[in-house]
Amino acid sequence: MAKEFLFRGKSIAELEKLDTREFAKFLKTRQRRAVLRQFDVIEKFISRCEEKSKMKKTIKTHLRHLVIVPKMIGLTIGVHDGKEFKTVRIIPEMLGHRLGEFSLTRGKVQHGAPGIGATRSSAALSVK
Repeated sequence: MAKEFLFRGKSIAELEKLDTREFAKFLKTRQRRAVLRQFDVIEKFISRCEEKSKMKKTIKTHLRHLVIVPKMIGLTIGVHDGKEFKTVRIIPEMLGHRLGEFSLTRGKVQHGAPGIGATRSSAALSVK
């Protein structure tokens, strides 16, 4: 049997019943200030998510600074990383974090073979 996830002693069902401002009381200071200042943006985003999820569409957003609140749990959101939208599935462990933390902007560098002149031995080769 899996252990029930608790956030600051509250279950997910209890947190989902709370208003966004009431949930902010359980966050650390930086996130709490962000939630209280962006309350209207978060509420508008959640209502947009509910509309799109009814139509079975992926929610795409550039709002990487939004703090994840309990009403977002279970949603699949496309978060823009500067080039494309990375799909992020919101799970309970993400509460209090920002959307941008899960859509990394820098990818892994994959180097190819060195070009002509890149090493001393390749400089001696003919260009033809």
